[in-house]
Amino acid sequence: MSWQAYVDNNLIGTGKISKAAILGQAGGVWAASPGFTLSTEEQAAVVRAFSKPDEAQANGIRLAGQKFFTLSANDRSIYGKKGGDGAILVKTKQAVLVAEYTAPVQAPEATPIVENLADYLIGVGY
Repeated sequence: MSWQAYVDNNLIGTGKISKAAILGQAGGVWAASPGFTLSTEEQAAVVRAFSKPDEAQANGIRLAGQKFFTLSANDRSIYGKKGGDGAILVKTKQAVLVAEYTAPVQAPEATPIVENLADYLIGVGY
């Protein structure tokens, strides 16, 4: 399956995720939903946030020009909030899944979708 198919089918296709991207930990966007453009600086900051979760917690995360308040951050998952909307970032062995959801979707509906895809990708070596 192509990386774009993971974004289109496994994330956006669920109806719970509004925007998504898969970033390579070594750099670059592997796939993204239409119109979801992360700057080079944002991509680097997202990857770096997993090695410095305290900084992500203190400063928030920026995705496609939108700043999210960081609810929690560790070396696997970062959860952000902006008003009624939210962001879920999950690191795999080689990639970072970046997903946003918009109200009325809530974190308990969106988070398992992203976390389960990350578990699958880790299981197959990515």
